[in-house]
Amino acid sequence: MPQMFPKSANILAGASLLVGLLLLASLTWSGLVYTRSSYGTGTAVAVVQPVPFSHQHHVGVLGIECRYCHTSVEHSSFAGIPPTKTCMNCHSQIWVGSQMLEPVRESYRMDRSLRWQRVYNLPGFVYFDHSVHVQTGIGCSSCHGRVDQMPFTYQVPTLLMEWCLDCHRDPASRLRPREEVFNMKYEVPANQRELGQQLIERYGVRSPSRITSCSACHR
Repeated sequence: MPQMFPKSANILAGASLLVGLLLLASLTWSGLVYTRSSYGTGTAVAVVQPVPFSHQHHVGVLGIECRYCHTSVEHSSFAGIPPTKTCMNCHSQIWVGSQMLEPVRESYRMDRSLRWQRVYNLPGFVYFDHSVHVQTGIGCSSCHGRVDQMPFTYQVPTLLMEWCLDCHRDPASRLRPREEVFNMKYEVPANQRELGQQLIERYGVRSPSRITSCSACHR
């Protein structure tokens, strides 16, 4: 029986398999890089807001504490977005003619909320409770970074599951006293490991095996 394919067909077939494998590996590598880049995670990207609110000015310069605006953070799963009335507590007296703040004044006049854009946006299948973390001694800056140094707010951590698990597997290295939760300038003490173990007992933090269980965050 005569040969149906030339001998070069074997080389072409081998080359095709090699190129296919290389292409698959490249696509896999590219996907992994993308999911950990700022494009995939949204880290370090300032979100455009209806009003250019500066945490650096309000928190860092004026010293306004987190709870003044985020009133529900200690007892609710949501930190809460301040109503326009909170802004007008000050801005009915200062910067009253600023064009930049006209959307705030219009919101107050029309009794219509400003449409703030989310900076931290977890998937719908992830359950996160602010109050639990605050009550167990997780500082605001641990997740949100030094917002007192941010002219425009951006996401600091990747929010990938591995980032959450790093903390849940070793909570002692992250805990701080409750009275320091809202302190943006808090520095980790030299005896953090010893302090963390004490706070775990004091605040009733569950064991790593329980807080790394799937049902702890996926409900």
